[in-house]
Amino acid sequence: MLSFTEEINQHKNSNSIELSSLMKKIKRQTFAKNTILQNAGDEKISLFYVKRGLLRSYTIDDKGKEHIFMFAPEGWLIADGSINSGATELFIDALENTEVEVIDQKDFLELFLPFTALNDSKRAEVMMRRMAVMQKRIIMLISASAIERYEHFTKTYPGISQRVPQKMIASYLGITPEALSKVKGTKARGK
Repeated sequence: MLSFTEEINQHKNSNSIELSSLMKKIKRQTFAKNTILQNAGDEKISLFYVKRGLLRSYTIDDKGKEHIFMFAPEGWLIADGSINSGATELFIDALENTEVEVIDQKDFLELFLPFTALNDSKRAEVMMRRMAVMQKRIIMLISASAIERYEHFTKTYPGISQRVPQKMIASYLGITPEALSKVKGTKARGK
């Protein structure tokens, strides 16, 4: 997937006033590890394209337990999906020092989407892939074993298991860190 600015640069022959106004809306920012980019309940919803580093989105339940929704390594887009509620539901934070391109959701919907081609098959493919990953994750959370969920995690996010603490992987999988250790031990024994 192209970053916001890479996408715009492909359309240099378009209206330069539109390009200029759109480029002003995209901010390149760097965040230190452990920085919270978005809190649940924020009124402003932003989209973050990860150029370098690693982000995650998560929620915290009434008991104070974190539930990881997704990870976003290099080349991934991460955002809160709250369109109509007016406030975010997810926290987004940096798990590593991270460089992102940021655009406000309102600007993205009003300026960026109409700017790109309506029949952009690559974009449609990326969005369908993301929906498929989310759908598969939900189905697996309600029906798959912990081993199956771990195998799916390693295929979806290759290399992430060396970049994040095991308790975050366990949270993503919906299991305890102890259960994750058992899953990994079972896999290592080849069962």
